Amino acid sequence: MEDALTQLKEILGRARQEVGKVIIGQDDVIDKCLITIFTGQHALIEGVPGVAKTLLVKTLGSVLGCETARIQFTPDLMPTDITGTNIYDMQTGKFNLMPGPVFTSFLVADEINRAPAKTQAALLQAMQERQVTIDRATYQLSANFTVFATQNPIEFEGTYPLPEAQKDRFMFKISMPCPSRDDEVLLARRTLSKDSPENLLKGGTIEPVITADKLTLFQQSLELITFRDELMAYVVDIVRASREHQAVLSGGGPRATQSMALSSRAQAALLGRDFVTPDDIRAMAQPVLEHRLNLRPEYEIEGLTTAEVVQKILEEIPVPR
Repeated sequence: MEDALTQLKEILGRARQEVGKVIIGQDDVIDKCLITIFTGQHALIEGVPGVAKTLLVKTLGSVLGCETARIQFTPDLMPTDITGTNIYDMQTGKFNLMPGPVFTSFLVADEINRAPAKTQAALLQAMQERQVTIDRATYQLSANFTVFATQNPIEFEGTYPLPEAQKDRFMFKISMPCPSRDDEVLLARRTLSKDSPENLLKGGTIEPVITADKLTLFQQSLELITFRDELMAYVVDIVRASREHQAVLSGGGPRATQSMALSSRAQAALLGRDFVTPDDIRAMAQPVLEHRLNLRPEYEIEGLTTAEVVQKILEEIPVPR
């Protein structure tokens, strides 16, 4: 048990270090992305253009030995552009599968809210079951299949809101801010040298810490993290309170409870512990619940945000000792 957890701690630490060589000033975002991957879930990344959302996922793929693919979502994108389709081969007289970009490990769904619901729904089966159905035939996806969908938080013209069912399939909503002044100065200096983030990734400077086939084994080692019963009840109480808060029209469902439990356990491993603490749960509450809460109109008019509601809930729920 100790050996497996020690190896997991080492792998997570090395992964953070390698990704940090390329992605400057986004340590918290990197941590949440690693938690997403090692729990086998998906994440919604929100940030203005140019903060390296796509580069982050490509770097994670390089560090963890996984393939990456990217889809630019547009209003005219069709479901078959995501899943692939069967093409008739006149020489053989047979239909051959032309796999779409969904046949990968890490998928960047760039500006996912720019495609209509019909196209967004093409990802639902893949995200939930890690398989896709094309012309009545079902195909398995990679065991490491992870969707990182991006959104621009300030531009809504020509966009389609994500259905609640799809938002609920994202474990996290990760806010990716602009770097601090010092980090942005460093980024500007490196951009003018051979050590620019793009050059580091393309030049092979980034070292893979594991291979894709071993990633599943390290995901399973999270089961060795101790999660006390009273802390599991604390998770349930927080999610249930999100449904009952006076400002909330609809709160987190059972999938939110699962997401908070999984992410809290991975957070403990990321910090080098073999047990979960209340602080782990509290740290995961906002990214897990924020995108799942729908506020009542009268509270939205007052300027209340879902993040503020989550903080109020955490203040009201007694913390286990």
